[in-house]
Amino acid sequence: MTSLRRQRNVKIVATLGPASDTYEMIRSLFLAGADVFRLNMSHGTHEDIARRHALVRQVEAEVGRPIGILADLQGPKLRCGTFAAGSVMLEKGQRFRFDLDPAEGDASRVCLPHPEIFAALAPGATLLVNDGKLRMRVLDCSPGHATTEVVVGGEISNRKGVNVPDVVLPLAALSPKDRGDLEFACNLGIDWLALSFVQRPSDVFEARELADGRAAILSKIEKPAAVNAFAEILEASDGIMVARGDLGVELPVHQVPPIQKRLTRACRAAGKPVIVATQMLESMISAPVPTRAEVSDVATAIYEGVDAVMLSAESAAGDYPVQAVTTMSNVAEAVEQDEIYRQVIDAQHTAAHSGVSDAITVAAREVAETTKVKAICCFSHSGKTALLAARERPRVPIIALTPMVGTARRLALSWGLHCVVVPEVDRFKMAVVSAARAAREDGFAAEDDRIVVTAGIPFGVSGSTNILRVATANERAIYEGGAED
Repeated sequence: MTSLRRQRNVKIVATLGPASDTYEMIRSLFLAGADVFRLNMSHGTHEDIARRHALVRQVEAEVGRPIGILADLQGPKLRCGTFAAGSVMLEKGQRFRFDLDPAEGDASRVCLPHPEIFAALAPGATLLVNDGKLRMRVLDCSPGHATTEVVVGGEISNRKGVNVPDVVLPLAALSPKDRGDLEFACNLGIDWLALSFVQRPSDVFEARELADGRAAILSKIEKPAAVNAFAEILEASDGIMVARGDLGVELPVHQVPPIQKRLTRACRAAGKPVIVATQMLESMISAPVPTRAEVSDVATAIYEGVDAVMLSAESAAGDYPVQAVTTMSNVAEAVEQDEIYRQVIDAQHTAAHSGVSDAITVAAREVAETTKVKAICCFSHSGKTALLAARERPRVPIIALTPMVGTARRLALSWGLHCVVVPEVDRFKMAVVSAARAAREDGFAAEDDRIVVTAGIPFGVSGSTNILRVATANERAIYEGGAED
């Protein structure tokens, strides 16, 4: 099978679910453009998750390309109790009480079985129900109740979600279910672990300790507290997801676009991958083509320089999963061919951090863009060298070479990285040989073309990129005439 080189730099994350639950469909999604598959731990049994994971690895073995797998933990979802009538209508201005009484609710009250919410509330705080469709203002509260005034009315029914945007809740980001799911997913062999409802850096530290190096940690930014503590959360995380669903519930929707732009730029400056997610092609759940506004939304994220864009229900439960991936890929290719895209990307360059690795990476981009070089080839064990190259957003392709299949799979999420698993080497000359072979075999260069190769000597030391070489993509020439290490 061909190397399946993508004709775009931005990556596509596709969520698996009932609509994408077979080998044939997962293979079709990959061929259509999916680079990473998301396993949503909120839905399906462990048996379902394990089967989908195995199918992705089966596709990976057949196509000969590393595929990333992201397990998305549910997080501490807050829900109200049940109603005797199944649902009630609340009118603007009426009083409504939340309490700990497990009795079924009515038009005056309902159980909210989360004492931690009552412990954090104060008069004037806002409660949002059913994805923000209902809005209540707290009038008075105690450790066991909250009396509210309905600001925006509507129907409230059994077990609807409750958001508390005004306060940092004394909740761990990992519920008992999440801890079990985390252990299961890490033992399964996933590459990325997404944390839902992160509020503080300590949430990330807790997950990292439990993962114990078995998966990279990606923090979902979907609460105002996470936006406020973003710099610290970014530093603690390996990657970020801008999860616009809950973020748009807990914050005024008009604040979400500038937040998305600000977080994206911060991630790029830090050299850490960022995904933009939620409702990107929502109408394609039931329609074969998206709305023009959705296409514009996807394009905007790509113009901003995100590493990846994500499909949720579109690929997990929709009627047109392959078409959704194809559409997203086509939009990405069109944007990246626009000269304005390159102008925007170049204008966002940030000063390199101090250090040899950063200097070598910047030099690689400058050499590639001022000479006739076909690709930048990064030899990396941990992936840090490749992430630095991706941060630079060069005009030429980046080939990330690593002997570690786990590293290749994690890097599949990052902008522009064409990941190739190669044999272990102990000399720089052999790294150059591997780079030349990969550049030719995967269609990036011909024998007479030149490539830039970066690596760290000694090999196997993380973050030690300290050597750059311009070479031809000709293994024989490298063996016979290339300088030794």
